[in-house]
Amino acid sequence: MNAPSSQIDEKIHLRSLLRPLLTLSIPTIIEQILSTLLQYVDTAMVGRLGEQATAAVSTTTTVTWLFNSIPGAIGTAVLILISNAAGAGDKKRMAGLSQQALLLTGVFGILLTAVSIFLSPFIPAWMGAEEAIRADASEYFFIISLPMLFRTATTVLGAALRAVQDTKTPMLISAAGNLMNVVLNSLFIYGLSMGVAGAAIASAISYAASGVLMFLAYRRKEALCWQWSQFRPDRKILGECASLGAPVLCTSLVSCFGYVTFASLVSGMGTTIFAAHSIAVTAETIFYVPGYGLRTATSAMIGSARGERNIQKVSAVGKLSVLLTVSIMFLSGVILFFGANLLMSLFSPVEAVVDLGAQMLRLVALSEPFYGLMIVLEGIFYGLGRTRYAFVVEAAGMWCVRMLFTFICVKVWGLGLRSVWYCMIADNISKALLFSMPFVIRPLRKRILGNS
Repeated sequence: MNAPSSQIDEKIHLRSLLRPLLTLSIPTIIEQILSTLLQYVDTAMVGRLGEQATAAVSTTTTVTWLFNSIPGAIGTAVLILISNAAGAGDKKRMAGLSQQALLLTGVFGILLTAVSIFLSPFIPAWMGAEEAIRADASEYFFIISLPMLFRTATTVLGAALRAVQDTKTPMLISAAGNLMNVVLNSLFIYGLSMGVAGAAIASAISYAASGVLMFLAYRRKEALCWQWSQFRPDRKILGECASLGAPVLCTSLVSCFGYVTFASLVSGMGTTIFAAHSIAVTAETIFYVPGYGLRTATSAMIGSARGERNIQKVSAVGKLSVLLTVSIMFLSGVILFFGANLLMSLFSPVEAVVDLGAQMLRLVALSEPFYGLMIVLEGIFYGLGRTRYAFVVEAAGMWCVRMLFTFICVKVWGLGLRSVWYCMIADNISKALLFSMPFVIRPLRKRILGNS
């Protein structure tokens, strides 16, 4: 029996979208992998200096995520709005949005620099770090905070480029920054014997270079072009950015405060346990990178399809991205499960750290498809402009599942690191299910998604 024509049309439609989705996502995936390799290089090189050096660098990681969440929220709003304008073919609006993206970069980049530098002496103590590593942890955070303006430019202006479906340029800039970081790490950490401070200086220089290159690429992009004489604040556009970006920022803040609290609970379990936990978290990162690459491409394509007012295309992109992401994350989970010990041994010579971290990685490997589903569905919601629901899901998963049960396991029952990672896995699975509900329950679909 032949398939109905509607099914054939849908298959053809999905097939026609596969190439642009992969074309957009592959450079983003490569960029994310390169960014993750930057973390790998820092962790591996510092790890050779011993447990205390690893803990010093890792102590402020979640706080760094917290500060990065603000440029990330701005970048998400910029990506949604510019991709929507690009789909509608509104060049004037694209230029206006491009101007405001640069304005927001400057304002928040300078503000974040000042705040992070001011707080750098206090953060390690707030994180519950042991006295022996607080000075190194504070110095590391201070140095990598100096180029915060450039880090903000990399995030926000990179999002503007991706919104007009240029993902290759940010990838190339990331590659250049990572290569520079590897060379400088070798020079400062080992050649000049600067240890943790050397790793921070290398990262700071590469951050600054990446920010400058991203700004130059952004200014040369014709679709984002405008004259300096036209540069001025636009309250309407800034209001739209705030409307979309505020829930994204709240999502990130809820998430990052959760990660900070989560890390502080683990840091109190001892240096060896915290080092194993931190390294395992870093090691896992590269295995969910494909999900984030596909999420960015999905958000851009859905935003563009919304601008075109093509509902069928929106639906087709969503289905295809979910299928690809879950499939890839299943494969990455299998690789992570069998390569856990080898991966951990790259970052630490301490056998106890390697063994404990590998156990955690094998646990989380089984949940990678759920994590991928969560990531891509969040990207779909962002592309649809439904950023508030993402905030609700993140808050519920992080605080009602992960943090609540982690606190009970660690502080009430006195359980070990394995229970902490079970709580983390439960958080990811619960968020995947909550994101899925509007697509499978019709009343929720109408209430949350509306006409999108």
